[in-house]
Amino acid sequence: MEYLIENTLLQARISSRGAELVSLVCKADGVEHIWQGNPAVWKYHAPILFPWCGKQVGGSFTAKGKRYEAPQHGFGRNLEHRLVSRSDTELVLALESSPETLARWPYAFRLVSSYRLEGDRLHHSLRVENPGEETLRFGIGYHPGFALPFDEKHCYEDYELRFDREESPLCLSTPAGLVTDKTYKLGKCMDRVVLTEHLFDNDSYCMIGLHSSTLGLYEKDSGRAVVCEISGFPYCLIWSAPGRPQYVCIEPWHSLPSFADDGDAWEQRACAARLSPGEHWETCLTMQFKR
Repeated sequence: MEYLIENTLLQARISSRGAELVSLVCKADGVEHIWQGNPAVWKYHAPILFPWCGKQVGGSFTAKGKRYEAPQHGFGRNLEHRLVSRSDTELVLALESSPETLARWPYAFRLVSSYRLEGDRLHHSLRVENPGEETLRFGIGYHPGFALPFDEKHCYEDYELRFDREESPLCLSTPAGLVTDKTYKLGKCMDRVVLTEHLFDNDSYCMIGLHSSTLGLYEKDSGRAVVCEISGFPYCLIWSAPGRPQYVCIEPWHSLPSFADDGDAWEQRACAARLSPGEHWETCLTMQFKR
C-alpha cells in the first residue's frame, strides 16, 4: 500500500513495502525527484538498508549456532511495514521481529520509520529498538536514488554533486563489494564531483572522514537541487548504474559491508550500534528540494 503526505511545496508517496519513499514531487514545477524503479536498470527507489548494509562475505553468516543467508543490504527493504500513525504531513511505519524475520536473522527488534515534511525539506527518521533479552547488533543506512534529468530541457551532464566545503574525499576500496584495508582518493581539494559517462564504471565510492555537512545534486544553470544533510554519518556513498545514469544515489550509512577477511560469526561483522535490552538508537536523513 502507498501513503501520501504533502504540504504547500512537496508531495511524497511512501510504500508500506520496505517503508520506502517512492515519489517526491516539487509542486512548483512538477518535477519528480525520486527514481521510478525501472526493473531493467534498478528496481528500487530509496530503500532502507537493514539489518546490514552492502554485501556479507560468503553471502551468509552464522548466529546462535545456525547459518543464515545474507542477501545484499538486508531484508528490511523487501518486507511489509505496519502503519503506526499518519497525518497530512507525517507518516510513521514500523517493522517488528516475527517468525518471518527470525528465520532470516535470529534477533528481536523494532524498526520505526518516520517521514515528516517541513517546508522544502523531507525528514526521514529511523529508530531501532531492542525489545529482546540479549544484545542487538545491527547495520543500517539510507539509499535514496534521485532521478535525472529534472526535465526534458536538461541532460545528465548538466548536473554535478557538490559538497558545502572543499574536500579531498578518501574512499574505502571495496572490490566485489567487500571492504579491504586499502583506500584511495576520489579527488584532491575539490568542492564538487562532475558527473561523467564513466564515473560509476567501477561501482560506488564509499567516502569516509568528510568534513561537509551537506552533499547535493545540483542543476548547473539554475538554483534547483536535491541536498542531503550528511553530518553525523561516518560513511557516505555515491552510486549509479554504469554509463550515462538516469539517477544518482547519495547514501549516508552508519555501518559498512563485510570486510573481506571477516569470519563467519555475526558478532564479527560491522555494525552501526550495539543495543542492550530495552535500549534504542536513532538517526535522521534530511533531504532539501531547492527551488
